[in-house]
Amino acid sequence: MDILDSIVIGAGQAGLSSSYHLRRLGVRHVVLDSDERPGGAWQHRWDALTMQDVHGVAELPGSVPPPRTAARANRAVPSYFADYERVHDLPVIRPVQVDRVTDDDGILVVHAGERTWRSHTLINATGTWTQPFLPHYPGMETFLGEQLHTVDYPGPEHFRGKRVLVVGGGASAVQFLGALAPITDVLWATRTPPVWRTDDFTPEAGAAAVALVEQRVAQGLAPRSVVSVTGLMLRPQEQEAARLGVYDARRPMFQRIEPDGVRWADGSFERVDAILWATGFRPAIGHLAPLHLRSELGGIQLDRNGRGTTAVKDPRIQLVGYGPSASTIGANRAGRTAARGVRQWLGAHVVSPVPELVEGTRR
Repeated sequence: MDILDSIVIGAGQAGLSSSYHLRRLGVRHVVLDSDERPGGAWQHRWDALTMQDVHGVAELPGSVPPPRTAARANRAVPSYFADYERVHDLPVIRPVQVDRVTDDDGILVVHAGERTWRSHTLINATGTWTQPFLPHYPGMETFLGEQLHTVDYPGPEHFRGKRVLVVGGGASAVQFLGALAPITDVLWATRTPPVWRTDDFTPEAGAAAVALVEQRVAQGLAPRSVVSVTGLMLRPQEQEAARLGVYDARRPMFQRIEPDGVRWADGSFERVDAILWATGFRPAIGHLAPLHLRSELGGIQLDRNGRGTTAVKDPRIQLVGYGPSASTIGANRAGRTAARGVRQWLGAHVVSPVPELVEGTRR
């Protein structure tokens, strides 16, 4: 079987950026994507989410991102990604659901059902969308209403006329409350008090937040999201919910869930029709388990004190969209770093280093 120079798993922002830079460096590779169509996780977002609502879509290298309009994000971004794949002739194969990655005498083998691909190196760009985190609370299986995670959110109109409990202290919870409070009755519960950002989010503040995430992956700890350390800010579309006092009425986490609501430690009870779990995601890296990349602290340690993309335990593996690069801007930068890491490893272990190509050309 032919051995590729590299394989990229995932065709979201990070995967497409990686493929673009691999192309420019003349690295022979394929991109394996689990979805049937281009668009990464964006194609699975709720219909009511518009380009005006999203926190931002960074331009992929050598392109212009879709404008901030009232267009549905789950259509505009996938269309942008599809055009990008076509214009840059990226070698995406789909749908391919990767089961596991193993090592066969120094060659990485990517397994997807009965199909396999062999490669010298690998860039993992699988993100987090397929790994929603749902905490367990006593009695949750007895609840007679709806329980939905962010990944299943159908849009605000679905909840009109219902009493909704939003659980979680991140940006998604704030956004859901902003959309729901003007049209229905909502409650908010978080494990810890939310941290609000009152100053401007400057580039320096962003760099400081990313540095905190980098420290974790440098130590081999499981990463926190960049958003979790930036603090929360209200956007114009959330000001009506703020006026209604929703964000000031946060409650601590309840003690248990009952068939028609939730009960707190002090014995108080609130009836709710639906629970919306905005409790985040975990990195989708289970398929890498056979490579034993995790540290004893639970995360995958990256090089350059957490600022790089190379797995310390196995330099053949690059991780993008993981830890500090889990944002659209970070994913773009990580794609370039990972491609260079791949080229460097190939030059040292497989072939002579591939000279960097002139702008706009490919080997």
